[in-house]
Amino acid sequence: MSLTVSEQIARRSQGKAPSQLNEQRIAVYGDKATATSETKPLTWRLAHHDAVLDLATYQSLRGFEALKMALEQTPDDILKIIKEAVVKGRGGAGFPAGIKWSLMAPIDGGPRYLVCNADEMEPGTFKDRLLMERLPFQLIEGMLISAHAIGATAGYIFIRGEYIVAAERLKAAIEELKTNNLLGDNILGSDFSFDLNVHTGAGRYICGEETALLNCLEGRRAIPRTKPPFPQVAGAWGRPTIVNNVETLNNVPAIILHGSEWYTALPNEKGVSETPGTKLFGCSGMVNDPGLWELPFGYTAREIIEDFAGGMQEGRTLKAWIPGGASTDFLTTEHLDVVMDFDTIQKAGSRMGTGLIMVVDEQQDMVPLVRNLEIFFQRESCGWCTPCRDGLPWGVKLLTAINEGEGQVGDVEKLEGLTRDLWIGKTFCAHAPGAMEPLMSAIKYFRPEFDQKIAQAVGVDVIEAAANQQPVVK
Repeated sequence: MSLTVSEQIARRSQGKAPSQLNEQRIAVYGDKATATSETKPLTWRLAHHDAVLDLATYQSLRGFEALKMALEQTPDDILKIIKEAVVKGRGGAGFPAGIKWSLMAPIDGGPRYLVCNADEMEPGTFKDRLLMERLPFQLIEGMLISAHAIGATAGYIFIRGEYIVAAERLKAAIEELKTNNLLGDNILGSDFSFDLNVHTGAGRYICGEETALLNCLEGRRAIPRTKPPFPQVAGAWGRPTIVNNVETLNNVPAIILHGSEWYTALPNEKGVSETPGTKLFGCSGMVNDPGLWELPFGYTAREIIEDFAGGMQEGRTLKAWIPGGASTDFLTTEHLDVVMDFDTIQKAGSRMGTGLIMVVDEQQDMVPLVRNLEIFFQRESCGWCTPCRDGLPWGVKLLTAINEGEGQVGDVEKLEGLTRDLWIGKTFCAHAPGAMEPLMSAIKYFRPEFDQKIAQAVGVDVIEAAANQQPVVK
């Protein structure tokens, strides 16, 4: 099903995305009979309402029960539960939230901050948008519980500037909570006080890196900081700060309600993954039903593409796929039966990242496709370190030449050298290495497409002569 431009605009005015989540063949939350807080902890409320935008409705669906339970426990008790649940970060890195929280500097009487990273700018990723637009109270409840656990005094939701509807709904939810003693001083009559604000970013991909985000939050240039010290020790305004992704924080209320044992048992539905909890998986590209689905870990890429996304569109054949955003390595049809979890995808030669698959069909040329991705990464470089600032434009220049029939013998080797020079440990942050992942995997699996364009430009005889040329020995 496709939507006209006018229909898309009308849906945006209602807070509905053009991705047609409501019209998916398989809804994000599953069917009403089986969608509960224990089976679909992130999205089960959407089985009852298209969006939960007022406090009364949220409370009627067990809203803030977890917060009340948390306030009856000590911060150390909450921290222990989250650590035992092994809540892996859902922003892409997969670092356990409980361990991150435990590394926070001891309370010294000064301010401490909790920051929600809602700067969702990874190409092909739209999971956090759903949670913020349709379940704003759930995110805030997760932040309140997390703040109680780490002793945070104030929090910020750093949101992508283009997420206008999500920002409006979060601000409205915050105002309603303030008037009902669920935000501010002495929440629900306890000694816990917490203030929360929505901070709209200016639209920079680098703000997904937590220290660049903190610089931007402080009103400074969005560039990564030297680590150590890590934000847990010296973050926002030099004070201890925790930065967690939207989806990560959305997991917290259900864990408090049902316990860590329940959470770690969720993947047992499939029995092939040890990663606890559920995940908002997704798929986009030339499939019949692009969208999102909350699933326990253990499903394979084939199951997500064929069973949930409805398979490739008529006349289209799968060629390659990216597991979780543009900054992850391409995989091929040989990898379709790989389980979608952090460790397994890494062993296959890529990263799970955000868990939203992008498919590439046989009609798509890999050279211009990769070039488009590299243009994005070049544009979004903060320019702080030389390898990233100067290396990414060189990659785009070479790919443009190859794609436009001006490639030369040795250009692919130069690109391969670039992937080594811009790799982990050679740049200030992970931006350039992330940009290299789709490039080096495209060359690895689809080198003939690059060579064919160069052969058309220079002639086969030139390539053969270059291959037979012997080095001069002096």
